[in-house]
Amino acid sequence: MTNVHIENELLALQSNMRNFAFSLTLNREEANDLLQDTTLKVLDNQEKFTDNVNFKGWVLTIMKNIFINNYRKIVRNQTVFDKTEDSHLLNLPQNSGFDSPEGSYAIGEITNSIQAFADEYRIPFSMHVQGYKYEEIAETMNLPIGTVKSRIFLARKRLQEQLKDYRY
Repeated sequence: MTNVHIENELLALQSNMRNFAFSLTLNREEANDLLQDTTLKVLDNQEKFTDNVNFKGWVLTIMKNIFINNYRKIVRNQTVFDKTEDSHLLNLPQNSGFDSPEGSYAIGEITNSIQAFADEYRIPFSMHVQGYKYEEIAETMNLPIGTVKSRIFLARKRLQEQLKDYRY
């Protein structure tokens, strides 16, 4: 296939490519970026295309591979390697909720709601959030483990009801 013929075929596929890109990204801007990256990659590598291959399939495979590579790059950038004795890989979102005034306001509301709980609910719930196991909380508070679990569940449920405006 000649360069002009490949360019014409590529122009004819733009609508299909845009739809496929949108199905991968679910975002119009990212789909347009993916479409542009794919178009450039196809034009840069048009000499690798052989006539006995389906052109549309070749182009959409390039698009899918670009999408997968970009996705892997994003995941790799969000993975933190913990170099302590017991090594773990952690996939952490880049935004913590504290970056915006709304995020810090929500944290303040959550803290105030927890502080308003009676001690019998606030203490086990706070300990659970801090990472204590149910058994440790039960032992510390001298309560049966079922009571601890129940109080944590009820505190969580009450907190969800009080802060239902913050749900997405």
